[in-house]
This record gives sequence, structure tokens and C-alpha cells, in this order.
Amino acid sequence: MQQFSSCSSMLAFLAGVAALGQAAEPAPAPLGARGSVGCGMNATRVERLSITRPGTYENMLVDGQWTDSTLVKITADNVTLRNCEIRNGKHNAVTVYAQDVTIESCKIHHVLAGTHEDQRDAHGITGRPTNLTIRNCDIGLTSGDSIQFDPGRGEWDNVLIENCTLWTGPLPEDAAGFKKGQRPGENAIDTKQRATNPRSRLTIRNCVFYGWSQPSQISNMAALNLKNHVEARIENCLFRDNEICFRVRGGAGEYGGAQVRIENCAVYQSQVAVRAEDGIRDLKIHRLGLGDGVGKRLVTAGREPGAGFEDSGEFRPPPLAEAIKVGLSR
Repeated sequence: MQQFSSCSSMLAFLAGVAALGQAAEPAPAPLGARGSVGCGMNATRVERLSITRPGTYENMLVDGQWTDSTLVKITADNVTLRNCEIRNGKHNAVTVYAQDVTIESCKIHHVLAGTHEDQRDAHGITGRPTNLTIRNCDIGLTSGDSIQFDPGRGEWDNVLIENCTLWTGPLPEDAAGFKKGQRPGENAIDTKQRATNPRSRLTIRNCVFYGWSQPSQISNMAALNLKNHVEARIENCLFRDNEICFRVRGGAGEYGGAQVRIENCAVYQSQVAVRAEDGIRDLKIHRLGLGDGVGKRLVTAGREPGAGFEDSGEFRPPPLAEAIKVGLSR
């Protein structure tokens, strides 16, 4: 039986027992792509890759040498694409028309169609997937979106994007029809869907988005352009140097409006944190952190947010350098 020399020692013991019964505070999750991303020194080099059989495809350098065709096309189910670098094309980098696909630790860059003055879409990852995971990838310098589902507004569902870095910025040198210093790109992630199809589901977590700002090819440039008949959940993500971080869009008609939930995210050095459009319904904002250099927290366009709108728990996030290094506290 435990013996106590004093009342204070007994109280200390009881406090320790109580502490053991409490759940530990979860550690902040790492943000963005980390570790080995892209291919190794001994990578297999190809100009294009067509994946028509299940399996794991890894350590490949897909250099399109500015072809007008898709660089990697996945049409087989149960595929993993890992530790590949995909670059230098004038069309989409990766298209997925399959289910149960994982794209992991890949580097995708320099897919550029048209010119800065006459922009054409060349996306990093697109297609019509079901059960797709995009994990620990770095995607940048695309003339379209880093990720877009689906350009034709066909059925797609259950996409998870986690621990990715999606970015754009001034080109370091002339490339395809673009000039040094021009900033390509539309959005980091863009969603499209028809209201007559099942609502598409998208989860984005532990990601970093930066550089989606003017001067660019489009007006209202946004890191996330969440629209049409989709359900999107964004968790523990960091945004910096963007014109708009979250562009969330309602509406009715043929394409419908998005349902969006934002949880424990932080914004730095951006003009607008959240732009809510067209009376978006069921918009939930819980724990949105505003760091230095944020112009406006929430603006509306068209109509005010509709039924189901929630906005709570604004907080002051850690300094940007610390947040990028160790993540956001909960």
C-alpha cells in the first residue's frame, strides 16, 4: 500500500494519477512534402508512360521533352506511382481514369500549354478517379491547376490529398511558350462536377499552398477553388503568399454548389483568407489561424453564406517559419 509522508506528497501523487488518465495532447503533424520526393540517380528515363496493368511503378524520370501529349496515363486499377519525377510537357502531367490508385513522393513540374498571354490548361494531376490518394508530392509550375477533377465534369469520388506542397511562382528561365519571370497557373486545386452526378468527396490535409497570386494568368487566383457538386474537407493546412486562399463557391443549376469544411488551418501573407461566393450553404470554418500579412479574413461575393454557415475558433498561429518546420498546434 502506498505510504505518504505528508498531505502535499499525497496530493502530488493524486495529481499524477489524474494526469495519467488524461489523453496526451497530439503533436502537430508535419506539413507539406517531406523527405525523398522525386526519382533517384539511377532512375529509368522515359518520354511518356502508359500504365495499363496493376502494380507499383517507381523511380522513373518521365521527361516529355515538350510533347503535346499526356506524360503519364493511368487506366489500370490498383496502381502505385512512387518516387517519380514528371516534367517538360505541353499537356497534362498525370491523368487517372481508374480506381484504387496511389501517387506518392512524386515531383511534377513544368507542364505548360499556350503562353502567358494565351493560357491553355496543362494540369499536374487530373482525370476521373475513384479512391485516389496523392501523398507527399511536390507539384508546381503548371499552366492549369496543380490538381483538377474533372475537366469534363464526369463522376469521380473519394480523393485524399495529404502532405503535399502545391505551388507556383515566377519561372526561373524561358520554358515552352512562357518567358522567364512569368507566373503560370490557375489554382492549386480546382473542382468540377455536375449536380446530376453523385456528390464527389475530397479530403485535403497537412498540405502547404503558396504562390497563387498576381501577376498571374487569371483574375481571382486562388489556392483552393472549391466549386460545383462536391464535398470538401480541408484539415491542418498552411497557406502563404496567395491572392485568395479558400475560394468556396455555392450556386445551383447544372453544376450545383460545394459543401466545404475548414478545420485547423493557418493563413499568412495573403490578400484574402476566405472568399465565400453565391450563397454557399453548409460552409463550416473551425479554427482558422491568421498570421502576419493577411489582408481580409472573410469576404463575400454574390450572396452571403446560406444555411448551415458556422465560423468559430479563430486563433493566432505560430510564426510562419516555425509552422512550416513543425506544423500547427491544435
